[in-house]
Amino acid sequence: MDYEKFKEGIKGCEKCKLHENRTQIVIGDGTKEADILFVGEAPGRQEDKKGRPFVGRAGNLLDKLLEGIGLDREKVYITNIVLCRPPNNRDPEEEELEKCTNYLDKHIDLVDPEVIVPLGSFATSYILDKYDLDGGSISSIHGEVYSVSNLQGQFKIVPQYHPAAALYNPELEEVLEEDFEKVEENI
Repeated sequence: MDYEKFKEGIKGCEKCKLHENRTQIVIGDGTKEADILFVGEAPGRQEDKKGRPFVGRAGNLLDKLLEGIGLDREKVYITNIVLCRPPNNRDPEEEELEKCTNYLDKHIDLVDPEVIVPLGSFATSYILDKYDLDGGSISSIHGEVYSVSNLQGQFKIVPQYHPAAALYNPELEEVLEEDFEKVEENI
């Protein structure tokens, strides 16, 4: 499927109740030729307004982390597990995850990255389960490098804390910086 047709097909999605309160669907951002695919949890208020993932405070930190390993947003692809903002930034519910993850799967197929970086526990749990990998809590597996071989080829998965976690716990910013260096080593 063509990337533009894929994006166009998502725009009117009403598969779950999240469509009732969204301003717009936040499909993804970056180049579809990216070697690295970042997967967050869900759009926040700023993302819902602007239609791009990671444009708020967590996005500013993500940009800083990318710069720290010599990358900018235009060289990677960024999306989320759910593409509509949950009310009051609550965690996505099981039904919402089930209805939306097929879009994430299609993103993965279309981008075909060398490295997938799930950001936070929701993204990490889904990505590791998708590829039948044993995980654990994000605090115990962040920065680990998982190698995957499947019919589409070989790639790596490097789970990370969500950048928003470092906004609430500034000590995690240094951990994120160290973990991002592992991403750089696996490109």
